[in-house]
Amino acid sequence: MPTAALLCLALLTATPDAGTPAASTPTAAVNTVLDDWHKAAAQADEARYFGHFTPDAVFLGTDATERWTRDEFRAWARPYFSQGKAWSFTSVSRHVRFSKDGAVAWFDEALSTPNMGPARGSGVLVKDGGVWKLAQYNLSIPIPNELMPDFKQRIEAHHKKQKGR
Repeated sequence: MPTAALLCLALLTATPDAGTPAASTPTAAVNTVLDDWHKAAAQADEARYFGHFTPDAVFLGTDATERWTRDEFRAWARPYFSQGKAWSFTSVSRHVRFSKDGAVAWFDEALSTPNMGPARGSGVLVKDGGVWKLAQYNLSIPIPNELMPDFKQRIEAHHKKQKGR
């Protein structure tokens, strides 16, 4: 019997596996999903990455033309994932809020990225069978206000050039 008692004690005092963090609050659950989503991209795990989206999800990229359904985004991203080199975004800070019924969460996060520099992500998650899924994600690059006049001129010139083609 002492072996059974020791086993029970070990089970009661064991810490969760690092790969399966306990999500004790709704905010922790959302953070776990978003962190795993970012990690899946960094590990080029396409199935896991796109498994975090609802079937009707929308991804808004940094270019004005980048409004994709989940499946369109997956088709665009597939070559990156298949080469084992997707992207690496790390959340530096994140704010999460919930609807009154707790079934919808929206968030914004400051991101550190090796290829784009500082970026921002925001989005909406919905509870789907008790699991949080991304329904919308919006990736942007914050432009300091002091630089906005120059960027505005450059963007307008770019659009004008595109229309002239």
